[in-house]
Amino acid sequence: MQVPIFPLGTVLYPGGPLPLRIFEPRYLDMISACMKSDSPFGVLLIREGAETGPATTHEIGTLARISDWYQGSDGLLGVTAVGDQRFRLLASERQADGLNVGTIELLQPSSELVLPEEFKPLANILASVLDDLGKLYDALDKNYDEAGWVAYRFAEILPITGQQKQQCLETEDPLERLQLMREVLKSVRNVQKAEP
Repeated sequence: MQVPIFPLGTVLYPGGPLPLRIFEPRYLDMISACMKSDSPFGVLLIREGAETGPATTHEIGTLARISDWYQGSDGLLGVTAVGDQRFRLLASERQADGLNVGTIELLQPSSELVLPEEFKPLANILASVLDDLGKLYDALDKNYDEAGWVAYRFAEILPITGQQKQQCLETEDPLERLQLMREVLKSVRNVQKAEP
């Protein structure tokens, strides 16, 4: 399968929102083509480089499907995409217009797992936080009883490094992802307690 690749400084997770402001011609063309054909594009975390120039990326990413778009008051195109299925980048090439196109293989979705009782407090925290985040999460299907969904949403909103976010994306086991997010949440709380 071949898809256009959008290297970004962030990680997109299955079921998660991705707000974008598009101004580069190569990405305007890509978004237009994706909307016309109702096809996805691939989002990969940048390993080295920048969003506006050449970049090397991680190999595991997430397909994104456009769910909404608008013309901003500044003239830029605003797009909201939603994470679909994870994939592995097998090869990529840069087209003449600067757009990267990748050959990918889709990864099997993690099996759904009912959220274990020990992690229920995380789901309660998440529900209150997502309510406060407003319209970005309003339109998304919510599944507070599913372990993988809860872990992905925490990975989106917690102030962790790109590498930690990527580790969460690459981790197959939903319980392992949840444990990782619980440890991060504990460390964030400990830092806040230590601050005067």
